Amino acid sequence: MTVQRFTRVQRALHWVMAVCVIAMLFIGVGMASTVAPQYLALVGVHKSLGIVVLLLAVVRLVVRLRSGTPPLPADLPEPMKLAAHLSHYVLYALMIAMPLLGWAELSAGGYPVVLWGGIWLPPIAPQSDTLHTALWNAHFYLAFVFFAVVLMHVAAALFHALVRRDGVFEAMGPRLTHEEVSQPAE
Repeated sequence: MTVQRFTRVQRALHWVMAVCVIAMLFIGVGMASTVAPQYLALVGVHKSLGIVVLLLAVVRLVVRLRSGTPPLPADLPEPMKLAAHLSHYVLYALMIAMPLLGWAELSAGGYPVVLWGGIWLPPIAPQSDTLHTALWNAHFYLAFVFFAVVLMHVAAALFHALVRRDGVFEAMGPRLTHEEVSQPAE
């Protein structure tokens, strides 16, 4: 079986973002469940990492639109193909929406968005207690949806790798083949 793969850039972005998103989800859980002194440090990391995720998601979307994706296996049932396509739309939407919601939430609450290195981001929403509460709720509850979609994505990847063994996991897998080692960088 010949496996068509995502480009090196796509694979690198995928795995870097996987680490960032999983870290963000767990940092968010830590923030929501603590009042300890580490809370402010977690908030600072969460804000900066959120903007990193936003920027990487936009870059990744542009690269995906430019480079395309390998086809799914021809024998994959249509409902599974639909689920794969829809889950990717949801993942991209959440990777972009969640940081924007967090940024808008802080803006509406009158809180500064200061990133690593002292970079200040401008507010993107007017100050409003009502809006701040609505955005906080949206960010909080969508985080659970994001967590669930990430878990489903991981489960689907493992299903393709361990059960179907149909090349879907290998298309995004980080392992290099002999041919790729000799290919020029993209």
